[in-house]
Amino acid sequence: MAGRKATAADLGAYICFADEAGQGLRPPKGRTWAPRGARPVVTVRGKGSGQVNIAGAVCYRPGHRSHLMDKLLIYHGRKNEPKSFTWSDYRDLIVTVHQQLGTPLIRCWDNLSVHLAAELARFAEANTDWLRIYRLPAYAPELNPAEGIWSLMRRSMANFVVTDLNALVRIVKRKLKGLRRTWRPRPVRGW
Repeated sequence: MAGRKATAADLGAYICFADEAGQGLRPPKGRTWAPRGARPVVTVRGKGSGQVNIAGAVCYRPGHRSHLMDKLLIYHGRKNEPKSFTWSDYRDLIVTVHQQLGTPLIRCWDNLSVHLAAELARFAEANTDWLRIYRLPAYAPELNPAEGIWSLMRRSMANFVVTDLNALVRIVKRKLKGLRRTWRPRPVRGW
């Protein structure tokens, strides 16, 4: 990471760690308390399909506040509907982050097949004046702070029961907004 920090300092850039997460209608499991012998049960309707996918970027720059930026993709389970993000969705997210921060970017992300797309590589080569892309090692989620954010979001959603996809979208948006509102530099650096 030291090399990336020097590059970021030379460019005056934000270091952005990118990752994706998804949440279906079945709530993530969580722990709770109950009187001894009375096991808590959260009933979930098994009907309905769909998922909310989130692509996010956690951006850091020394001396400035951290930023969390995200993009949602709602999959309804319909035929010929995209189920996951495409390379153009990631390109659009990169451009949006660059426009909102107004500085060069250093993107650090995993080796997801979409991240390795030739079109995305050509886009990065065409914009080397404000964009650098670095790959994180395989199977190293501890190097990506965005993983901690998704973990925190899932823990806050534990045992939530939603009846349809619209309710799930509202909860995900509310949780992401809450993460941005309570955003403090110290916990973010801890991730």
